Amino acid sequence: MKTLTTTEDLAAFCKQAAAHPYVTIDTEFLRERTYFSKLCLIQLAYPGPGEDSAALIDPLAGDLSLDPLYDLFRDESVVKVFHAARQDLEIFFFDKGVFPKPLFDTQVAAMVCGFGDQVGYETLVRKVVKKPLDKSSRFTDWSRRPLTDAQKTYALADVTHLRPIYEFLAAELQRTGRAHWVEEELATLLSPDTYLIRPEEAWLRVRTRSNAPRFLAIVRELAAFREAYAQDNDIPRTRVFKDDVLVELASTKPRTHADLGQSRLLLREARKGAIADGILAAVGRGIDCPNSDLPKVDTERENLRVNPALADLLRVLLKAKTEASGVAARLIASSSDLDAIAAGLRDVPALFGWRHEVFGAEALRLCDGRVALAAKGQSVRVIEL
Repeated sequence: MKTLTTTEDLAAFCKQAAAHPYVTIDTEFLRERTYFSKLCLIQLAYPGPGEDSAALIDPLAGDLSLDPLYDLFRDESVVKVFHAARQDLEIFFFDKGVFPKPLFDTQVAAMVCGFGDQVGYETLVRKVVKKPLDKSSRFTDWSRRPLTDAQKTYALADVTHLRPIYEFLAAELQRTGRAHWVEEELATLLSPDTYLIRPEEAWLRVRTRSNAPRFLAIVRELAAFREAYAQDNDIPRTRVFKDDVLVELASTKPRTHADLGQSRLLLREARKGAIADGILAAVGRGIDCPNSDLPKVDTERENLRVNPALADLLRVLLKAKTEASGVAARLIASSSDLDAIAAGLRDVPALFGWRHEVFGAEALRLCDGRVALAAKGQSVRVIEL
């Protein structure tokens, strides 16, 4: 098994890989103790028999630069194949600001080819390659060296089996004419906005029972401080304080270190030093926030006047369309999407792009009374009116 630990060896392997139409890529990383993922291993393979067409890249080797790999990522004559690429792409984006293009994600492709929602790699290996996959090293510590032969074998399997899976799915997309469906989905993965977490927007992910503007202003400031502190110190945001602590602090509004000492949930180490000072400053900013800058929650969807009968019909239509297309219902439209359409909203993802082609166009016709649904045996038919 080839392990690349020098920039020269990596450059030579990437040069060989660039002569092929595609490469398969995977990573192993740790994130339990950091904010940003710690890259521990990269697996890379190109089409061809034998062990020479696959290699492990050790980013923890002191004299290794990943620049040759990033040059390969920029080479648009070579397709870069991943499975469930989001976390891998996030690592490369934060490390070098580079996205591998053109990109192919076998999980996305499998979903539009009828393998179900968020199909796992092991399932694809079993169904496409017809081989079992050894997952005994799944929970290993990839930062420890040296790697065992079992770890290396496990890691390489994540890119060697990916080659026939990619070729099968690419052919299936060509046969069904659904390649543009995958391209639409991958556009999100290739957008920096997918990965950038802006501290000032972090409060939108915090669940609260109150929508009072002043309370939300304090939540906003506390969440922004926590996110910025976690990013600056490369620690998980929960190591700063958890969401339930944040909500408690926004409710009790501590203004002094003595007030922090009264918290039921705040950990002792967060009641002093930089975190304590940051909490008190954030609470102060929320309390003193001008009325014109208070956050407002968009309650439009919460107050929708949903036509329940129409919503039920849309669910029946969605089931019929998923059975006909072989695409998982959750990939086409969520339950809240259907309720929104039944309430008259038209800025719903299910009504655009390839989803419009599969479901959205017929859904709009159903809403307008131009088609009806009829049962025939075990299936549902769409009838023109």
